[in-house]
Amino acid sequence: MFPQRQFSDVEIHRNRFLIAMTVTLAAMMELLDTSIVNVAISQIMGNLGATLEEVTWVSTGYIVANVIVLPISGWLSNRFGRRNYFMGSIALFIVSSFFCGNASTLGSLVFWRIVQGLGGGGLIATAQSTIFEIFSPREIGTGMAIFGMGIMMGPTLGPTVGGFITYHASWPWIFYINIPIGIGALMLANNLLPDSRFHEKISKVDWLGIALLATSIGTLQVMLERGERMQWFDSVEIQLYAATSLFTFVTFIWHERRIDHPVVNLAILRDRQFATGLVFSFLLGMSLFATVFYLPLYLQTLLGFNAWETGKVILPGAIANGLTMALLGKFIEKNENLDLRLLVIIGISIFGLSMWQHGHFTTQSGDHDFFWPLILRGVGLGFLFVPLNALTMAHIQPREVPNATGIYTLVRQLGGSVGIAAAAFLYVHWSAEFKADLSLHVVEGTAGTQQGLFWMQNWLYGNGTNSAELPETLLRLLDAKLTAQASMIAFEQIFMLFSVTLACAIPLLVFMPLAKGIRRGGGDH
Repeated sequence: MFPQRQFSDVEIHRNRFLIAMTVTLAAMMELLDTSIVNVAISQIMGNLGATLEEVTWVSTGYIVANVIVLPISGWLSNRFGRRNYFMGSIALFIVSSFFCGNASTLGSLVFWRIVQGLGGGGLIATAQSTIFEIFSPREIGTGMAIFGMGIMMGPTLGPTVGGFITYHASWPWIFYINIPIGIGALMLANNLLPDSRFHEKISKVDWLGIALLATSIGTLQVMLERGERMQWFDSVEIQLYAATSLFTFVTFIWHERRIDHPVVNLAILRDRQFATGLVFSFLLGMSLFATVFYLPLYLQTLLGFNAWETGKVILPGAIANGLTMALLGKFIEKNENLDLRLLVIIGISIFGLSMWQHGHFTTQSGDHDFFWPLILRGVGLGFLFVPLNALTMAHIQPREVPNATGIYTLVRQLGGSVGIAAAAFLYVHWSAEFKADLSLHVVEGTAGTQQGLFWMQNWLYGNGTNSAELPETLLRLLDAKLTAQASMIAFEQIFMLFSVTLACAIPLLVFMPLAKGIRRGGGDH
C-alpha cells in the first residue's frame, strides 16, 4: 500500500487542475500503448523470430487484459481505495513496461503485455471518476475537457511517437519511454491525489462474478481481434469464443442480480439517460476507432507513407481536437442554460462533413488534401466528447461514479473493437468486389481502358522493359493498379459508412432530457 495522505477540501479545490492533469497523464500513457506497438510489429517479428500470426498477440493480449479490468475498476477502487488502486496501477504499468522492453522471447513479451494491460485498464475509468468528484458540477466541463484531450490524443499520437522511436532507435524504447512518464505521474499522484470521499469498504469478494465477467469480455475481445484472420464463423475457434462469451455473459447477469455485493452494480442501467449514453458511446467508439485505425492504413498501403510521415499528417487534427475541447469546456461552464444536445448534433455534423471529405481521397492525394478534413474531424469529435460525457453522467450519484465510468469506458472500447472488426470484414469484401467490377471494364476494353493500357505500355518501354518481358510485366502492373483502385474505393466506403453510423445515434438524444448545463445527481460540492 502507498502512504496515505489527508487533503482538505480547500487543498483539493486549489489543486483540482493539477490533479486533473496528473490523472489524465496516466490515462494518456495507457492509451498511447494501445497503438504505439503497431508500427514496431515488423521489428519485433525480426528480432524475436515470430510470425505475423504470433506477434499479433502482443497487441491482443494487452487489449484483452485492458477490457477485463475496465468494468471492475470501480469495485477495485472501493476494495483498495482509489488512491492505492490508481498508484498501484501506475506502478504495475511501469514495471511491466520495463520487462516488455527487456523481453527476449515472444512468450515473455506477450506475458508482460498482459500484465501491462491489467495495470493500465483501471487508469482511464479511475481518472474519469476522480475528475467527476474533484470538480463542481459547474466546472465539470473544463475537467472533462482536460481529460478528453488525453483520451483523444493518446491513440492518435501512438503511431507518431512509435514511428519516431522505431525510426531513430529500436522497438524496446516504445516501452522504456513509459518509465519516466510513469514515474512522473506516480510522483504527482503521491503529492496530489486524494482518496474518494465516497469510498465504500468491501468485505466480501465476488470471485465468481469476476471470473464470469473476465471470461465473457476476454473471449469476446479475442473473437473480435482474430475473427477476420480466422474467417469468422466458418472457424470452429471463433464459434467456440462466441458461445463461451455469450454463455458466461448471461450467467454473469443472472449471478450479479442474485447477490448482495456484486462486482458490477447493474442496477445503474435502470437510469434511462445513462443507458442511452452507453448506446451512444458504443456507436461513437465504432466510428472513432474504425476511422482512426483505417486512415493510417490508407496512408501507408496506398500512398507509401512511413509511420513518422503518417503521424505528422494526423497531428494537426489531434491538436485541433484538444483545443476544441479546452474552449468548449470553458464555453459550457459560462453558459449554464445551453442545451448540450445541440453541441452533440453540431459535433456529428462536423464529423460527417469530415468523413465526406475523407470519402473523396484518392491514390494521388497529398498532404494538403488531408489538412482540413483532419482538422474538421478533430473539431467534430471535440464537440462530441465533453457534452456526451456530461449527458451520460447527469443522474449518477457520486458514490456510483467509479462503477459508471468503468462501464462507460468499457462500452466505448468494445464499440471500437466491433468497429475495427466490422471495417476489416467490409474492407476485404469490398476490395474483392470492386476489383472484380473494375476487371470487367478492363476486359470490355473501353476507350479509357485502351488509353490507360497504351500509357502503361509506353511507360514500361521508357523504363527499360524489353518486348519479351512486356506482357507479363504489363499484367502485374495492371493488377497492382486495379488492387490499389479497389482498395481506395473500399476505404472511401468505410469512411462514409461510419459517418452514417454515428448520425444514426442522433435520435437517441430524445431519451436524454436532462440536457441543460452540467449537472449531476450528486449535486454541487
